[in-house]
Amino acid sequence: MKKLLLTLVSLTALTVQADEGMWTLYNLPNAVYETMKQENYELPYGALYEGDDAIKNCVVNFGGFCSGVVVSPDGLVFTNHHCGFEAIRSHSTVEHDYMLNGFVSNSYEEELPNKNLFVSFMIEQKDITPRLDSLGVNQMSNDKKYHFIDSLENVMQKDIRKQDSTLRVEILPFYEGNKYYLTTYRDYHDVRLVFALPKSMGKFGGETDNWMWPRQTCDFSVFRIYVDPKTGGPAKYSKDNVPMKPKKWAPVSLQGYVPGSFSMTIGYPGSTSRYLSSYGIRERRDARNTPMYQTREVKQAIMLRHMRASEAVRIKYDSKYAQSSNYWKNSIGMNKCIDSIGLIRQKAAFEQKIRQWQDSTGYLKGKLDFDLLDRLYQKRFAAMRALTFYNETFGRRNTDELTRRALRVQNGVIVNGDPKKPKKQYIEFKDNSDTWDYDTDREILAALLKHYREKVEIKYQPDFYNVIDHDFKGDYQKFVDYLYKKSKLMQSDKKIYVNKKNYHKDPGVMYGESLISVQAEWTAELNATYDSITEQERYLCAAKLRMEEDLPNYSDANFTMRLSYGQVGEYLLGGKPSGYYTEASSIVRKMEQGERGVIDYEAEPIMKELLSKQDFGKYTDKTTGKLHLCFLSNNDITGGNSGSPMFNGKGELIGLAFDGNWDSLSSDIFFDSQLARCIGVDIRYVLYMMESWGKADRLLKEISAK
Repeated sequence: MKKLLLTLVSLTALTVQADEGMWTLYNLPNAVYETMKQENYELPYGALYEGDDAIKNCVVNFGGFCSGVVVSPDGLVFTNHHCGFEAIRSHSTVEHDYMLNGFVSNSYEEELPNKNLFVSFMIEQKDITPRLDSLGVNQMSNDKKYHFIDSLENVMQKDIRKQDSTLRVEILPFYEGNKYYLTTYRDYHDVRLVFALPKSMGKFGGETDNWMWPRQTCDFSVFRIYVDPKTGGPAKYSKDNVPMKPKKWAPVSLQGYVPGSFSMTIGYPGSTSRYLSSYGIRERRDARNTPMYQTREVKQAIMLRHMRASEAVRIKYDSKYAQSSNYWKNSIGMNKCIDSIGLIRQKAAFEQKIRQWQDSTGYLKGKLDFDLLDRLYQKRFAAMRALTFYNETFGRRNTDELTRRALRVQNGVIVNGDPKKPKKQYIEFKDNSDTWDYDTDREILAALLKHYREKVEIKYQPDFYNVIDHDFKGDYQKFVDYLYKKSKLMQSDKKIYVNKKNYHKDPGVMYGESLISVQAEWTAELNATYDSITEQERYLCAAKLRMEEDLPNYSDANFTMRLSYGQVGEYLLGGKPSGYYTEASSIVRKMEQGERGVIDYEAEPIMKELLSKQDFGKYTDKTTGKLHLCFLSNNDITGGNSGSPMFNGKGELIGLAFDGNWDSLSSDIFFDSQLARCIGVDIRYVLYMMESWGKADRLLKEISAK
C-alpha cells in the first residue's frame, strides 16, 4: 500500500503503511485518488464531488452532531440509532415508549416530525485564504479575528441569499488557521422519524460493549426529509409538506465484502487535534480528559440508579446518560492509549526534528518557539483544569435543571418585556418536567458540588461553599434541597420580575451569580495565554506542512464533510486475530447472557428468535454463508462520523459507521494504522431487521437493494 502521510511514528524511524486521512472532497489530492484506485475504487475522480450525481450529494450533516445518507428517491435517510436517540426519546411516553418498543410508521401520515432537527447538504466548498490574508486576518488577535470572520460570513450570507434564499455559508479555519475554507450548505428543517428498533437492539451491548470489538449493535434509525410541495425546497414543518425528491441517493448493495475489500466513509467528523504539540497533548490528558471522566462517573452512577428504578425516569435520562457516558469512556481510553504508546514522547521527538529542520532552513525563525509554547501551556494548566471541572459540573454538560436555569438568567437573553419599563421585565421558564426528575436532579447536584470542591483549588471555588459550611453545616444535600424548594427559578410557567428588590435575594439567583463571578479567576489566566498558544500551534502546523510539502496532508476535522478510505479487515486483538465481522450466532450467545442478568445484553425474545434462524435469505453473505452483523475497516473516523455511509469501490452502500475500537481512542490526536478500526453495522443486518421485525415492506421497496 502506498504511503501517503508522514506520521509521528515515521519520525521514530519506522515505515508506516497507512490509509490515514480525513480528506476534503473538492480538492482531493491526485496522489490520494491514485491510491484509492490501486485499492479498487472504481469511479472517476469527479464522481465524488462534481455534478448532480456526485456521491457528496447523498451525504448529510444530521442535526449538527452526526452524519447520514439519503437512500431512496423519496428522501429516506439512514443514520445511527444513537444519532436519532433524542428524537426517539422526545416522542416516547410511558404509554407509548418508542425507546423501549421501537417505532414503525406504516404511511407518510404516521411519520413523526421533530422540533429543531435538521439535515444539511454541502453544495460547494472553496479556499478563501488569499482573500483573508490580503485583509490581514492573521495579524489580528483571536478575538478580533473571530468577530471579523463572523462579520465577513454575514456579508457573504446576505450576498448568497440574494441568489438563493435556501442557502447558508460558513467560514472555518483549516490547518490550525493557516487556511480558511468557505462552505455553502442547504438546510432542511422538516425531518421526520420513520423507523427505529427497540433500544435493546439499537444500543445492544450498552456501555459494556461501547468502543469494544466484537460488536453486534444494530445501530441505525430511519428518517425522511420533507419539502415545500410547490418549490420542492426546504420548508418549516407543515402537514402539507411532501417527501423530498433528491438529486442523488445511495444505491444499497447486498453483495457484501471480503478482507481487503475497498471501504470508504464520507461524513462529518467533528474534531481532531493531530497537529497538536506534545505540550497540548499533556494538557489534553491531564487538564481535560481526567477531569471529564472523573466528574461524569459521579453523575452517571446516580442517573443509572434512578433510571433502573423507574421507567419514567429512564425515558427522561436515557439520552442524557448516553451522551455523557460515550465520552466518559472515550476520555479514559484516550488517556490509556496516550500512555501506552508513549505519544507525548513521540510527539516531542517529532518536534525536535522540526527544530532541526527550522535551524537548517530558517523557516519561521523568531516566530515558532518551542520553549515559549512549553511555558505558555504550563502557565495556564491550573486554569484549564479548573475550567474543565466547572464545565462538567455546572456548564452545558451538566445535568441538573436548577443550575441550567440559574446560569440562563445570568446571560440576560431570556428577559421578556419592554426594556423601557424595567419594573415589568420578567423571566419565565416553561414547564419542561418531562425532561428531568426532581429527586434525580437534586441528588446529582449535591454529589457534584461535593466532588467539585474536593478536586478544585480554593481560588476557583464559588463563594456559595461558605454558605454551605456556615448555614448548612457542610451538608450539600440540604443546601440543594433548599435551592430547589425556595428559588422562584424552579417555578414553571410563572413570571419572575427581574427588577424587583427581592429578585437578587432569591437563593437560585444568588447561586447563579456566584457561579458567574468565579469565572473571572480562570478567564484572566486563559486569556493571557490563549492568543499566543494559538499562534504558536499555527506556526507548528505551518512548519510541518512546509517540511512535508512533497506529501499530501489533510486538515484536522472540524465538522465539515470529509472522505476516508481503506479496506475491510481485522487486527490483532490481545495478540490474536480479531476477525473482520460478527455474525448472528454471536449475538444470540450474548442474549443468553442477558437472560442470566447481564443488563446490556437483554433483548426481547422475538429478537433472539429472528437471529437464531439458519436461513437469512438474500441477506446471507455469499462468502461465509452467514448473516453479518457488524464489520471492521481501517477507515479514519472520529465523533461526528456516526451515521456516515460506508461505500464499496462502486459507490454502493455497504454499512453505517457507528463506533471505533478501544485501541483507536487516541486517534483524535494520533492515528495508529495497526490498531485503529472503524466499526460499521452491515447494511444487510439493517435491512433484515427492517423486514423481519419491522415488516417495513414499503420502505424496503423504496430502497431497492441489490
